[in-house]
Amino acid sequence: MTAKTVAGKATPRGRYPHVRIAGGFAFVSGTSSRRPDDTIAGASVDALGVTSLDIREQTRAVIENIRDILDSVGAELTDVVQVTSYLVDMNDFRGYNEVYGQFFDENGPARTTVAVHQLPHPHLLIEIQAVALLKGGQS
Repeated sequence: MTAKTVAGKATPRGRYPHVRIAGGFAFVSGTSSRRPDDTIAGASVDALGVTSLDIREQTRAVIENIRDILDSVGAELTDVVQVTSYLVDMNDFRGYNEVYGQFFDENGPARTTVAVHQLPHPHLLIEIQAVALLKGGQS
């Protein structure tokens, strides 16, 4: 089994890796739209202090972060077999689903989407964890 923290990605906010390889699968830890500098894609604050959060932009950034993490272990989004998505507000489901559908279709991974009370930062609207089957059954 191998655990890996990926250079160029936001540092995990605890003692866990971005991805763990075991039994021919890559298990991607819950991933958000945080950037390496701890800013959040899809979150902005204007000059008056008004916060604007965009579920579409955050969803795209999360999936792109997962794609990059998978790439670091030789996998791709097409290798993903299971996804669990956590939304702070189910009213964001439509926007999340629209962007998700740009990356995956009915032949993609099995998916579960649940609502959660909150995520580790108040500007985060979504977090996704994923499991991918590695080519050649690496472990």
